[in-house]
Amino acid sequence: MPQLELSPELDFQSETYKDAYSRINAIVIEGEQEAYENYQQLADMMADSKDELLKLAKMENRHKKGFQACGRNLDVSPDMDFAKEFFSSLHQNFQTAAAEGKIVTCLLIQSLIIECFAIAAYNIYIPVADDFARKITEGVVKDEYLHLNFGEEWLKANFETAKAELEDANRQNLPIVWRMLNQVETDAHVLAMEKEALVEDFMISYGEALNNIGFNTREIMRMSAYGLTAA
Repeated sequence: MPQLELSPELDFQSETYKDAYSRINAIVIEGEQEAYENYQQLADMMADSKDELLKLAKMENRHKKGFQACGRNLDVSPDMDFAKEFFSSLHQNFQTAAAEGKIVTCLLIQSLIIECFAIAAYNIYIPVADDFARKITEGVVKDEYLHLNFGEEWLKANFETAKAELEDANRQNLPIVWRMLNQVETDAHVLAMEKEALVEDFMISYGEALNNIGFNTREIMRMSAYGLTAA
């Protein structure tokens, strides 16, 4: 992996690195905060899974604190205004779906899209992270697979009734991911995280999740293509 060769050359204390890191770090902090709030809302919507969802919410809050520590370790203040704007479209779509009681759409946004986005970003970041952040991120990514698994299992169990809504939610929300990846491309490059690798890792995780839920290969290819031209 080319990122591994870049790692020793990165100057974690340079102003260029810290400037880019202020936005990337804010994105992961805000992403974990969004996940924390989303799982709490899902716990209210899904009484049968309330305890498990609240447990996932607590894990996300712990992750947020870990990433805040990563920023402090490099003496970087995260640009949280940037991060809130970065997540605003997915945030709004989740809130709209929650208000309408659309559990399937909420699970697609949080348990599939946001979790797969996080897994891709963390997997690409780990080889090029500073030592402190690497340890934190390695622990976080293991948890994210558990969170992804919750959404997969519930949607798999309810696949026949959820399928049409999943396809509609995918059509509405996947193009947002490509816009988000474009928005962060320059800063990610400074951290030695290449956009092509992020896209590839996201598509692999997302495709595997759709497959586990019950979509066939043709359906997955069609669903994964939404908005891809913007990437």
